[in-house]
Amino acid sequence: MSPYWAILSGRVRMLLQYRVAALAGLGTQLFWGLIRVMAFEAFYASSHAPMPLSVEQTVDYIWLSQAFLMLLPIRLDGEIRSMVRSGSVAYELVRPLDLYALWYARTVASCLAPTALRCIPLLLVAVLAFDMRLPPSPQAALAFAVTMASAVLLSAALSNVLNITLLWTLAGEGTANIVQVATFLFCGMVVPLPLFPDALQPILNYAPFAGMMDLPFRLYMGHIAPSDTFGVLARQLTWTIALITYGRWLLGRGIRVLVAQGG
Repeated sequence: MSPYWAILSGRVRMLLQYRVAALAGLGTQLFWGLIRVMAFEAFYASSHAPMPLSVEQTVDYIWLSQAFLMLLPIRLDGEIRSMVRSGSVAYELVRPLDLYALWYARTVASCLAPTALRCIPLLLVAVLAFDMRLPPSPQAALAFAVTMASAVLLSAALSNVLNITLLWTLAGEGTANIVQVATFLFCGMVVPLPLFPDALQPILNYAPFAGMMDLPFRLYMGHIAPSDTFGVLARQLTWTIALITYGRWLLGRGIRVLVAQGG
């Protein structure tokens, strides 16, 4: 495991250097967070129907989703795309390493570093200035931390599938855009999942996207009891293993039909 850990830690250190870009992104996410908070507060003020989330819980949910936006599989690995386009991906095939594990380590780093640069300052600002609440108990905080760590693995597994599709599509924007829209809609980034119709709740809760944001966020707020943490982890890890298995199968097929571009 040491080569893959070295790749992960080295790439994290490299990506942590982009502090100015993270600062610009932080400002953008604060701006959109405020717009979303105001929109949902207006929605709650205009309705007297019982809601599955209180307005305070919804505000917490929104700030958490803004803080962990970069964790989502919404972008392709630019270096892998360049290697496929130039033909230098052939060098990846002769390395004495497992190619899937190599790309997965890169993807985990690409999820961790941008998220770490933005989430901590954004959450501090949200708590201190915009009425975001802390977890109701230490158990809820621990459950949130553990399930967010699992969410990183799940998100990286889906992102790696997108990277592997570059072996066929070269550019990959079409696949990435479709997955981005589905992820944003079904993980809770656009609308918190508890606000969806009751008929859709079983599907949404057990789809892979909920494990990336919705379920950990609801543990943070106490909307899901800390005693249910193992159930949430089981859903996340099941989907992670399924996506890793599918990614390995897809990569095997891709290598067999790969035509190296360039020369």
